[in-house]
Amino acid sequence: MTYHPKSDFIAVMLERGFLADCTDYQGLDEALMSGVQTAYIGYDATAKSLHVGHLMNIMVLRWLQKTGHKPITLMGGGTTKVGDPSFRSDERPLLGPDQIDENIAGMKQVFAKYLSYGEGETDALMLNNAEWLDDLNYLEFLRDIGRHFSVNRMLSFESVKSRLDREQSLSFLEFNYMILQAYDFLELNRRYGCILQMGGSDQWGNIVNGIDLTRRVLDHEIYGLTTPLLTTSDGRKMGKSQGGAIWLNAEMLSPYEFWQFWRNTTDADVGRFLKIFTELPVEECDRLGALAGSEINDAKIILANEVTTLCHGAEAARTAEATAREVFEKGGVGDDLPTLTLSAGELGDGMSIVQIIVKSGLAKSGKEAKRLIAENGARLDDAPLTDAGLMIDAAALASPIKLSAGKKRHALVQLG
Repeated sequence: MTYHPKSDFIAVMLERGFLADCTDYQGLDEALMSGVQTAYIGYDATAKSLHVGHLMNIMVLRWLQKTGHKPITLMGGGTTKVGDPSFRSDERPLLGPDQIDENIAGMKQVFAKYLSYGEGETDALMLNNAEWLDDLNYLEFLRDIGRHFSVNRMLSFESVKSRLDREQSLSFLEFNYMILQAYDFLELNRRYGCILQMGGSDQWGNIVNGIDLTRRVLDHEIYGLTTPLLTTSDGRKMGKSQGGAIWLNAEMLSPYEFWQFWRNTTDADVGRFLKIFTELPVEECDRLGALAGSEINDAKIILANEVTTLCHGAEAARTAEATAREVFEKGGVGDDLPTLTLSAGELGDGMSIVQIIVKSGLAKSGKEAKRLIAENGARLDDAPLTDAGLMIDAAALASPIKLSAGKKRHALVQLG
């Protein structure tokens, strides 16, 4: 794109690689130049924590605030009751109100680390769409809002079409999700003067619906901006590892494992991830990303430290780096490693090493653990582990043992 932005926010979005598409670059850029503007991203409360897949858009909200504007984090207390069908092959499991509230409480802990909330002009707002969706009168809603939606057009959106093309059922409940999300934008514009909805590029159809509805009902000029769907250079979806999702809440994933995830970034992704997930100057990100050989490992440590500092604090980043050095360079046992504590009752007369590897999270199944041992990928206290039939008893756990899967994944096992 050859557009040269005037506003700091659009300039940051472009130079750091945050921008996939925008409904009107110039209109939005000029609006951002005219004073403090309010923008939002919506998050459905489907889990107790956000994960690395959400981090790009959290950084977008952070940059919005840093460049002098007002972010809204919209919790989907209402929409979570329906479930977003976008690009899914099946219906989401429906959650009850207590579970939704619990999930929202967990997600709020993450946002508080990245955004400054309060009453000031550019302070972030935390809102919940249950505030306006829970009390809707169905007949009034159909008459006042539903009439603005063309079913033909909704069926043409890629997120719906991909589901129907595969002849997978799309319930009427899920079909309503688009209308409810569009209504969120209308309400945020009406109540808070919000002019911009942002989200991943899979949300384009939902965002455009909200813009059309707000223009029809209120005749206001509003905008949409999407970020690219992020994949690693080897084509994997960002934020997934062998052990599952990379959560942003410390009680769901230790800061050490979080740090380790970034330290293990593929060489080709380092420069790009530094631009997106840290606040280092772009020139520095380019310089670090261009390092070769063993020097790129220094860049990965900088990446891991910067991202962990933002999410868990500088002390957690320092501790994680120190633990990593102790484990990898000295072959020692770091205090911060993921730890499996077995009770004497669980251990009984002994437990097979295969079972312990699975329990520690280093393998998903006994089959995978046996393969790891057969392929010489497992180590016990830094020595090769070759016997899949090895039994570990209380005497073997008189002091903690260290298990390793490959060079980068480790766990401690101790007797409680």
